[in-house]
Amino acid sequence: MKRTIVDASQLELEDNVVSIKRVTKVVKGGRNMRFTALVVVGDKNGHVGAGLGKATEIPEAIRKGKEDAIKSLIELPIDENGSVPHDFVGKFGSAEVLLKRSPEGTGIIAGGPARSVLELAGFKNIRTKSLGSNNKQNVVLATIEGLKNLKTPEEVAKLRGISVDQLYN
Repeated sequence: MKRTIVDASQLELEDNVVSIKRVTKVVKGGRNMRFTALVVVGDKNGHVGAGLGKATEIPEAIRKGKEDAIKSLIELPIDENGSVPHDFVGKFGSAEVLLKRSPEGTGIIAGGPARSVLELAGFKNIRTKSLGSNNKQNVVLATIEGLKNLKTPEEVAKLRGISVDQLYN
């Protein structure tokens, strides 16, 4: 089941710049320099999104990235101890991110790009392992893809046509 894209107007969003790269396009008159900013936004309460902005100036690229991230906000299930409902592997391109449930007191155990997504999403206890590519953009998008495909116990019970109690027993 796909997560719905959220209306960001009533959310108090924080943003985090994951990476800024200088990109060059060679044209007839010389080199054309631009900056690309990968930005993650979230409200630390189950909503997160990532976006990419490109511009000739860094602040403008960050602003565009933030706007793009707000357009792609998704809602996530967070269980009672601030973790994911079940283990899952998110895939994007050649990047894979393993998301594992964790008990209370574990904290966020994750690498840089995945950590920024999980912190802004509002997770308190989660373990992750980045597999495959180390490309920051692909790791961020793989983490979001994994979070997007998580299902709550209620959703699983409904799909199977049973009650939540029968699911656990």
